[in-house]
Amino acid sequence: MSNMLELKNIVKIFPGVRAVDDVSFCVKKGEVHAIVGENGAGKSTLINVIAGNYTPDSGSMILNGEKLVLKNYHAAINRGISVVYQERSLFANLSIAENIFADKYPLNKLGIISYKKLNEKSENICTKLNLSFDQNKLISDLSPADQQMVEIAKALSTASQLIVFDEPTATITEEETRILFRVINELRKSGKSIIYISHRLKEIFEIADRVTVLKDGKYITTKLIKETNIESLVKAMVGRDLYTDNHTDFKGKELVLECKGLNSKKFNDINFVLKKGEILSFSGLAGAGRTELARSIIGIDPLQSGIVIVKNKKVKIKNPVEAIKFGIGYLPEDRKEQGLFLEMSVAENIVSGSLDLISKKGFINDKLGIEKSIKYKEKLNIVTENIDTIVKTLSGGNQQKVVFAKWLLVNPEILIIDEPTRGIDVGTKVEIYKIIRELSSKGVSIIVISSDLAEVLTISDRIVVMHEGRINGTLLRNEATEERVMHLASGINDNKKG
Repeated sequence: MSNMLELKNIVKIFPGVRAVDDVSFCVKKGEVHAIVGENGAGKSTLINVIAGNYTPDSGSMILNGEKLVLKNYHAAINRGISVVYQERSLFANLSIAENIFADKYPLNKLGIISYKKLNEKSENICTKLNLSFDQNKLISDLSPADQQMVEIAKALSTASQLIVFDEPTATITEEETRILFRVINELRKSGKSIIYISHRLKEIFEIADRVTVLKDGKYITTKLIKETNIESLVKAMVGRDLYTDNHTDFKGKELVLECKGLNSKKFNDINFVLKKGEILSFSGLAGAGRTELARSIIGIDPLQSGIVIVKNKKVKIKNPVEAIKFGIGYLPEDRKEQGLFLEMSVAENIVSGSLDLISKKGFINDKLGIEKSIKYKEKLNIVTENIDTIVKTLSGGNQQKVVFAKWLLVNPEILIIDEPTRGIDVGTKVEIYKIIRELSSKGVSIIVISSDLAEVLTISDRIVVMHEGRINGTLLRNEATEERVMHLASGINDNKKG
């Protein structure tokens, strides 16, 4: 099998960081080539080099036997390279069809966009992905999962020889993942090459032919999937055996949160309790109403009816600021859009929710703010040169740690965490789990919303499973299995209740 793409001694340097350091490997024609590594391993930078967004400081790329010099992203597309990015690159105020064929709209004889042809072409692409979209619908009206599917459709709309998928399944359902894998297999059979990046290692073993490991910007190894396993990949990625511990149940008898008969447009008749020091996970398929429930509890979205009781006191929470006053913190699903100030520093983000703690008579005590930020940077092992670093330059895992640091400083009694490790590498996941476990041991009550079944089974004391806006069952940790959770998430009744 001949090579589609060869990377030779690629180096990319940013101020103070060799993000990609002398990386060489090849991608064969008609193969799915996975790239794995912890956050900060250099994967995203390498993708941007391949996509023409970054110019390498040294090294070369060869595509189909010819030297590849890319001045920009459009040059890459013209050479047959397209990318499905983890961070979506869609225009919220444009339609689905306009996004899928952005910069390549079909024109009529007068040079005006033919929306009839545009919608027809877009419909054909979506049909391949089993997507029954109204092509005139705006991107802003779609769920994150549907937006991701549009991103995939956009990549498939180009006559690409090489398609890069960066965490394509992070926000889509199991069913959509199956459709995506079918499409990838069809692309492979037609001779196209796929670079597939995912922190979900089980996916790598299901879809890839070979896998390359990066660590700290350096090339570590390339293996045939059939000649390796998850354990050896993890060790190559992190350079150590992962820390594991036996689960300890820290929950007490005291009820800190009771929800009775909660109803909204997105969920119905929600009833559950949360105990002091408990880790209570909410599982379910996309669209089950888990995130909407959390947003309603803390006052972002309205409740139509129902009662919320915090520490034996009936409350009506109108907004997240009031939620904080009642001791409830919320780490949102989309940390970039809702959890962080990307253009601000690590320190400014950490203290952003606790300005009253570092202020006196309306004036901020900068020295105290710096002390608090340094303390939590070290406590959570946030990898950055200093606390003045702009947050958007950090890896996804370190950005998530900054969000945790902000809420640890607020010191809530109840912490709701939506998708705590989405897009985070296996090593950082373990660190996040340790943070959650430590909070629980100190009496903080935690609600975790997660689409990662292995995660739910690892960290939970109890698991609430939702289906189409309703609770379909609750499982104790010792009775929960992937099969039972998936049955409940799919709407199948389960007689056992936790």
